[in-house]
Amino acid sequence: MKNNIFSGERRSVRFRLLAIALLPTLVILPLLLGVMMARWNTKFDSLLISKVNGDLTIAHQYVSHILDNTGEHIRSLGQSVSFRNVMDTKDPGKLAILLEENRKKLGLDFLYITDRDGTIGAASPFGAQPDANMNWPVIATALDGTATTAIDIFEDNDLAAISPDLAERARLDLVLTPNAVPTSRKSETRGMVVHSASPVRLSDGRQAVLIGGILLNQNLVFIDTINDLVYRKASLPEGSQGTATLFLDDVRISTNVRLFEDRRALGTRVSAVVRDTVLGQGRVWLDRAFVVNDWYISAYEPIIDSFGTRVGMLYVGFLEAPFRQTKNETLLMIIAAFLAVTIFTVPLFLRWARGIFKPLERMTQTIAKVESGDLGARTGLTLARDEITRVAVHLDDLLEQVQERDRALRTWNEQLNTRVDERTRELQQANRQLETTTKQLIMSEKLAAIGEITAGVAHEINNPIAVLQGNLEVMHSLLGDRADIASTEFRLIDEQVTRIALIVTKLLQFARPEEYAGYVERHVPANVIRDCMPLVQHLLTRGEIDVVFDHRATRLVLMNRTELQQVLVNLIVNAVHAMPEPGKLTLRDYDEDRKGHRGVIIEVRDTGTGMTPETLERIFDPFFTTKRREGTGLGLSISRTLIDRQGGDFSVTSTPDQGTTFTIWLPEAS
Repeated sequence: MKNNIFSGERRSVRFRLLAIALLPTLVILPLLLGVMMARWNTKFDSLLISKVNGDLTIAHQYVSHILDNTGEHIRSLGQSVSFRNVMDTKDPGKLAILLEENRKKLGLDFLYITDRDGTIGAASPFGAQPDANMNWPVIATALDGTATTAIDIFEDNDLAAISPDLAERARLDLVLTPNAVPTSRKSETRGMVVHSASPVRLSDGRQAVLIGGILLNQNLVFIDTINDLVYRKASLPEGSQGTATLFLDDVRISTNVRLFEDRRALGTRVSAVVRDTVLGQGRVWLDRAFVVNDWYISAYEPIIDSFGTRVGMLYVGFLEAPFRQTKNETLLMIIAAFLAVTIFTVPLFLRWARGIFKPLERMTQTIAKVESGDLGARTGLTLARDEITRVAVHLDDLLEQVQERDRALRTWNEQLNTRVDERTRELQQANRQLETTTKQLIMSEKLAAIGEITAGVAHEINNPIAVLQGNLEVMHSLLGDRADIASTEFRLIDEQVTRIALIVTKLLQFARPEEYAGYVERHVPANVIRDCMPLVQHLLTRGEIDVVFDHRATRLVLMNRTELQQVLVNLIVNAVHAMPEPGKLTLRDYDEDRKGHRGVIIEVRDTGTGMTPETLERIFDPFFTTKRREGTGLGLSISRTLIDRQGGDFSVTSTPDQGTTFTIWLPEAS
């Protein structure tokens, strides 16, 4: 009876001890941990939002600094002694040189001076013909006597009038972006410009305006400077990265966000919810957002132009993943610590009897795991008074030191490999940029030299040709009937002299196309095509070529008729030569709009031998020809020049052994 009572009391004490040990561990502690983690998570997210808000403030201050600095430079130039001295000379050439020098020195993309009538006094870069639109608030305010700087949006034709390079730099192909507002646009051609104007006085006392600007599209120095200012080294935890972006409307026009490892996400678009908040409602976005391919703690603010319209956004943000990982790791560590406490506390009461052998068993198991490669293995015993437990704890300390040193060595090795990879990529990118720039420079110098040489050679050859033709006619006249003996030779000489004259004309037309610009007229494309057929009928008949006409155009084109016929005849002749066997020549015309402009397409399609990709890349290069005996290599180059001069587009597609299609797009005659 006593044994039963004693056994029952013993079980009761065990139950009470277990309840005392497990109640705080399994009930109270989880509740406290849950409340603490929820509050900590909220505070942690608030700190991230506060940080990105501060980052946005720094970026905004830098943009304001750029605006103020640009306006101050232009105002200082307009008030400088050198500017007034040049103005007093009334020499537009000297004024243009002064503007060019200061534009480069100040890092501007354009700089020009205009009066109230919109007359351009001088402009930089050389050859720029900006449209001095007096409706710009920046210009109107400057004409009233107050220097002003703002961000404005320039259309592609405004940029092209200043410099074709600016228009090309502004153009970005749109990249399909998830969660963005659907659009039918294929590219962004507008430019976001830091637009500044300062009042000046002309030499005759009239009021004028000195206007300058910086194009922000693909201005990587501008956006990288913002990123470096906002996210300095060690300002973010390891694994995170800061990003900055400039948006025109909802399109990224300058960013250091990566679409791929070696390509920036230019042309991608912001999500619809951010666009509606920032551009639609004019509010600042401070929250997490999906940026291109990952989640970022993000801040967006609207950009207002000089008209007071929201035209874009300024963005800064940093990768959320490292912070989310830190939160998850912290939560897991707390849970793991809680489980560890539970696991190692509860069995302590149940396995007290094994306290002597347990340290030895743990040490044996730990050593075996370490030998098998698990450096994280530990005995997990707490410090106790007995010598065996102390040895086990000391073993854990030694293993911890070994693992820490192994971890440090691995970290150093990864950092070294990362730095080597980054340096290698930078060098490869720099080499590619240098090679591209060198090729472009060499090609430009070659074309310029070829133009000067061909013009000189062509002019020098014209006189001997005239002498040959004149003397040939005199000889034919002097010989009279006896000239029939050498009629074949006379004919061959006359044909070759005529061919030389034709080559000389093409050389001059290539070297100085502006001297051969004809009078433009409005034409029905179908009529021009039909008028070309008698000129090439002998080639079509001889080559057994079937001609198919497909006239659908309802609009007129504006171009010199002779020049348009010259282009079409050249394409038809090339098509005939590309079809050594009987083939089919298709001539089509139809209406098509491009970039918001109405126009007409004229297609010349053959079923000939086609062209390889290598030949297709060089087909418009001057003096490149596949006709080794007959061709001069100038026909397509001149044709493209004639079409470009009318504001049109000239393109070609070709597949080897299937045929070639030349496509001409001309704007509709207004």
